[in-house]
Amino acid sequence: MEFTKKTAAEFFSGIGLVRLALDESGWKSVFSNDNDPEKCQMYRQNFPDADEVLSPANINLLHGHNIPDVLLATASFPCNDLSLAGSRGGIDGAQSGAFWHFIKILEEMGVRKPPIVLLENVTGFLTSNKGKDFERAMQALNKLEYACDPFTINASHFVPQSRVRLFVVATAFEHGAKSLESLRPVESEVRPKILTKFIFEHPEIRWLVRSLPRLPIRSDNLEDILEDLPLSSPYWWSQERANYLLNQMSVSHRTKAEAMIAGEKHSYGTVFRRIRAKRSMAELRTDGVAGCLRTPRGGSGRQILFAAGRGDYAARLLTPRECARLQGVPETYVIDVSLNQALFGFGDAVCIPVIKWIANNYLNPVLEEFYRTSDSSLVALHA
Repeated sequence: MEFTKKTAAEFFSGIGLVRLALDESGWKSVFSNDNDPEKCQMYRQNFPDADEVLSPANINLLHGHNIPDVLLATASFPCNDLSLAGSRGGIDGAQSGAFWHFIKILEEMGVRKPPIVLLENVTGFLTSNKGKDFERAMQALNKLEYACDPFTINASHFVPQSRVRLFVVATAFEHGAKSLESLRPVESEVRPKILTKFIFEHPEIRWLVRSLPRLPIRSDNLEDILEDLPLSSPYWWSQERANYLLNQMSVSHRTKAEAMIAGEKHSYGTVFRRIRAKRSMAELRTDGVAGCLRTPRGGSGRQILFAAGRGDYAARLLTPRECARLQGVPETYVIDVSLNQALFGFGDAVCIPVIKWIANNYLNPVLEEFYRTSDSSLVALHA
């Protein structure tokens, strides 16, 4: 393989946000796979070469020989069985079990398998089944002769959305450090205590941890990504519906809402409805950061904007474009689908600036090292 040609294959590609991030970081996506027709529709609306690169087949129908030679394979596999909000069925669950089909494809590629793999999922992946699921996943990559480097990033460092995700960069053994050093993993903003503890307590797994720079400090707040919608817009709820939302708040959340209403200037917060003590409760966030975008299933994942000040208040759902902005999506991205379809697509996607940061601070430097010399600056972890 020629390391100068930065080719990538995306599995569970969704609406193409990993591709957008990689494209902006010097990579070329030559293969994408997702079997959700609504996500594929949005992908096709935004990538002219979709007919050439996008496979809409179920991943369990793919074989390694279907995948072109690439230097990077990415997999944002389903989180349904790993998320705290999901079934917690684990990595063998009906949805998250698709991970094993991805592993099978890498195995079937044999000597053609990419030297770099990037996984993305919820942080519940680390704790699912008391850590056994993550342990088995790392061992599966080890069996394919990859060394693993896990880290977490909150999208709030880049955009006004609280979205913590677990990433794993796996690199082929042949490109790893030649001399293995014993080193206790260092706790940092990208490797919190729960993660470094897991690494240290699993010396049987081959880790290869790279030093990473500090994450940036976000400059935008929630207000900066909002569309300027007149109160006549159908997005705004009726006063009766807004009153109902206010009355769903607990004392503490309503106190925050009333402080916003009494403010001399308009301010904004986001609301999620959650079940507390068998009741639907509205929980208000007012720190200038939206909650984590989710997929709307039965309406439960749809995030509400609460606007208040000068004695008045109003409420509406976040618009598709606002959700896109919370994922760092450029304004040129076409959104020509229904509200729920757009919210599902963006809620089940990645944050573009996070992937760009990983590409520019991890994937690109590692690839340059692979190309420049067989030695690398990676440090292998073995207790």
